[in-house]
Amino acid sequence: MIPALTVDYCGEEYLPDPAQRFTIGREGDLMLDDDNPFLHRLFLVIYQQSELWWLENVGSQLSATVADGSGTFQAWLAPGARLPLVFPSTVIWFTAGPTTYEFDLHVSEVPFERVPITESSDGQVTLGPVTLTGEQKLLLVALCEDLLSRRKVGAGAVPQSGQVSKRLEWSVTKFNRKLDLICEKFTEAGVQGLRGGVAGAASSRKARLIEYAMAARIVTVDDLELLPPRRR
Repeated sequence: MIPALTVDYCGEEYLPDPAQRFTIGREGDLMLDDDNPFLHRLFLVIYQQSELWWLENVGSQLSATVADGSGTFQAWLAPGARLPLVFPSTVIWFTAGPTTYEFDLHVSEVPFERVPITESSDGQVTLGPVTLTGEQKLLLVALCEDLLSRRKVGAGAVPQSGQVSKRLEWSVTKFNRKLDLICEKFTEAGVQGLRGGVAGAASSRKARLIEYAMAARIVTVDDLELLPPRRR
C-alpha cells in the first residue's frame, strides 16, 4: 500500500497523486512565488517509486536543506540529487535571492521514527562536534529572526550584515568576525555551503547558515526573547 503524502505550505495542503509527479517552483503544482526571478520555474519534484515517496532537485542553481521534524537528520539536496521521504514529517528550506522559503511534508506510514533531542541548560548549544557560545547563538537568532517571526507564512528575508549588526548593537566588524568563526566551525563539522570566494558568497553563506540553523533546530521561536528589545 502506498502511504499518503501531504504538502503543507502556508497552511494550505496539497495531496500529490502517486501516479503523477508533483512539481514545486515559480510555476508548477505548488507555486511558491511567481514574482521571485531567482526562483527556478521548476525546482523540486515529489514522486512515488518502489513504494516510497522521493524528493528530487531538478533545478540548476539552487540547493535545498531537508530535515526531519525533530532536527536529528539533515541533508543538503544539491541540483540533480534526490532522497527518499522516510520520516513522518520532513521540513524543506531553500533560499532564492533575498528570500528563504519553508514548507512541510507529511507521510502517513514510514519506516523510521523521529528521535527526541535533549537540550542542555548550561547556556551553550552542542550539535555533534560543534559548541556555540552565547554570542554565537545570539547571532544565529538574529539572522533567523525574520523567518522565525513568520513561521506560519512560509518565507522570510535574508538580512544584510549591517541590519544584523545594528539589531545586535554590535559593530559590523564584530559581526563579520563572529560570522566567520561560526561558518568555520560548521564547515569543519562537515556542513556544506559555508565557504567560498565567488561573488555573492557572503549573502549565500548567510542564507545557508539560516537554513542549517533552522533545520537542525539550533534556533527556535522561543529564542527570539534572547534578542535585545527594538528601539523605538
